[in-house]
Amino acid sequence: LGTMHQRHEKAFGRDPRLVQLFDRYATYNGSDPYQAPATLSMIPHLEHGIGAFYPEGGIYAIAESLVKLATEFGVKFRYNEAVEEIIVADGRVTGMRTAQDVYDFGRVVSNMDVVPTYRRLLPREPAPERTLSQPRSSSALIFYWGITREFPELDLHNIFFSADYQREFEAIFQQQTVADDVTVYVNITSKKTLTDAPPGHENWFVMVNVPYDQGQDWATLTAKTRATVLRKLSQALGTDIEPLIATEKTWTPPGIAADTSSFGGALYGSSSNNALAAFLRHPNFSGRLEGLYFCGGSVHPGGGIPLCLLSAKIVSSLINDA
Repeated sequence: LGTMHQRHEKAFGRDPRLVQLFDRYATYNGSDPYQAPATLSMIPHLEHGIGAFYPEGGIYAIAESLVKLATEFGVKFRYNEAVEEIIVADGRVTGMRTAQDVYDFGRVVSNMDVVPTYRRLLPREPAPERTLSQPRSSSALIFYWGITREFPELDLHNIFFSADYQREFEAIFQQQTVADDVTVYVNITSKKTLTDAPPGHENWFVMVNVPYDQGQDWATLTAKTRATVLRKLSQALGTDIEPLIATEKTWTPPGIAADTSSFGGALYGSSSNNALAAFLRHPNFSGRLEGLYFCGGSVHPGGGIPLCLLSAKIVSSLINDA
């Protein structure tokens, strides 16, 4: 009945570094270990006790395989054709309108965040305000760096912790900003898939947990955080990292929101910072509009790739049983 942090402190309190390591898993669904319920400690149990999988070809291979399978079943993809409205008549979905055309459909599945689904695509329909007003999860500030040398001391997953973890989460969830000292996650897929980077080089996915976009000055926060990250990594690795960056792309919460149709760039929809959060997520169907379904990280059962895929499986079952 306590928080993740309380549970980890009880189990590993003799070593604060171990407590911090296990508290880290709250970020796997965009939450705060000092608020999130202890039941979420099942996440580190899964990873350390059972193990995780690395898809052949990387995470993107999952999307590619789904597209291939759907195409084999006759699905037609219409890329770069944004949906502008879900059309409703007499309490049921009848189709969708895009900038190019109007399509008649008896069923519609939205995999964009549930908040913009209601606000942008169903502006004239009553929205479940209590559900949509749930506190949002964290977002991320991501630096994609092409590094011109290899670091044998690094592996696929690397975490460089902040000195004051509680202050870092207070900055994210209470002050809606980025702490002066941040925890840095570096993922290097070329450690496992050698062709992901040229010989002698590495592809770094560098991520810092940050609040979702609420109008913060992201240009200033990004520049400040980038300098903090470079200083932290350079000190830890004993090498000046910035001159090694051959190519770079940055993804901020507003960019994530624009590219993924998430609300404010919140990576997991609503947060799991209270014991009832899981029960307050939007279901995979509409209780008001017949033929409308939802999948993705902002609805049941939650955020993260495994749960997003599971939400799609649930929707498939609902449609088949309808």
